[in-house]
Amino acid sequence: MADGNSKPERDEAATELRARLDALGAEDVHLGLIDPDGVFRHKQVGAAKAVKLAKDGYPFCEVLYCWDTAEKTYDSGAYIDRPAKLFPDTVRRYPFADRAAVVIADFEGAFGALSARNQCLRMLAELDALGLRALSAFEFEFFVLDETPDSLRAKNFSDLNFFAKANRTYSLQTATRHGALIDGLRQTMTTLGIAIDAIHTELGPGCFEAPLTYAEGIKAADDAVLFKNFARSFFLRNDLTVAFMSKLSPALSGQSGHLHVSLVDRDGRPVFHDGSDPDGLSRTARHFIGGLLALMPDFLAMCSHTVNAYKRMVPGAWAPTAANWGVQNRTAAVRVINDTPAATRMEFRVPSADTNPYLSFAMCLGAGLWGIRNEIEPPAGRTDNLYAMPPEPSAAFPTDLGQAASRFAASGPARALFGDAFVDTFAAARRFEDAEYRRHVSSWEIARYLEVV
Repeated sequence: MADGNSKPERDEAATELRARLDALGAEDVHLGLIDPDGVFRHKQVGAAKAVKLAKDGYPFCEVLYCWDTAEKTYDSGAYIDRPAKLFPDTVRRYPFADRAAVVIADFEGAFGALSARNQCLRMLAELDALGLRALSAFEFEFFVLDETPDSLRAKNFSDLNFFAKANRTYSLQTATRHGALIDGLRQTMTTLGIAIDAIHTELGPGCFEAPLTYAEGIKAADDAVLFKNFARSFFLRNDLTVAFMSKLSPALSGQSGHLHVSLVDRDGRPVFHDGSDPDGLSRTARHFIGGLLALMPDFLAMCSHTVNAYKRMVPGAWAPTAANWGVQNRTAAVRVINDTPAATRMEFRVPSADTNPYLSFAMCLGAGLWGIRNEIEPPAGRTDNLYAMPPEPSAAFPTDLGQAASRFAASGPARALFGDAFVDTFAAARRFEDAEYRRHVSSWEIARYLEVV
């Protein structure tokens, strides 16, 4: 990556940003850099200051790549400011105040190679060089809790009180009773320029699913990141808490963050469909799937980057535990949806709701590109219940974050696709997260072992 933009490029970015902010009548700007865990790290500035930052550069502290989600540092250093830039094409209307806007920023130059969003942009540029564009969308399951930050801390995050306790899957009663809240969430996202394809209840108390409408290029991942961050804010404003954890309780189902991806050519024609193939799949689609399946076990830490994600990927938890695929097979890691030629796509069903969408998107595109370039043929698609079948050893997933981080660090294709700096930094951060967990003593362990061993 180049070390910064030229002055004409910055001047052009500042001019574009000013025009976009003026079109919204924005006087305040909520700037956000998204950290490795997908958290929108926020500053609020005036519109004139935002334009100045677009023109002169936006220094931001490197600590985002030196601490964990609990803001505990694991990498010593001076924590200096690193060059960053604002992306004028990300301007959106802020949903909680008038005359305000949201803008995404990110590190640039050599330090910018650590950013998952920048890795997405690189993969999209490589697709473009092949004459291809990506259309994609995330869908998230989440629990809503009748809790506030104060109530959670008062009970030490135990005995959680769920919203809509009588909720059932696809429940009309929950939707009608809490329609105003659901409408408020949808309106918040509409203001942000995020289209929600549908909202419905899911399995468990206070459980909902929101598939987002597909978008082209980086906007799909931007939409997903902003959805999660602003959904959290929306529910907090209503004295509720939203939980995107992979596994909130052994008694409850896991929460997914599936990613749908298709490719089109420069004229917008779908390239995953081929009517002469029994499954309706083109060679490009098969090679994309082949690359994703081949690299999925080694790349797993990218889409499953929390300790909790591995509590969902166990037998009997409605989640894949190995790299496999099938047409319309919801038990597969990659489900091919081929209802119509134009909508032929793959659904990557491994990511949990806690995923950083940029990481999942970069992983999927990178592995797919690798498969296309190397013409990787996938094994035969499966039609059986893959949850009930023992996986092939080569396709089995790592069973914890530490294993996944080590496999990612040792992957030659990962280093070729994403670069040594990204791989080393990301793997080190995941190992630190895993080590923090391993030092923890759970109530389950105490109850199980205190009186016995």
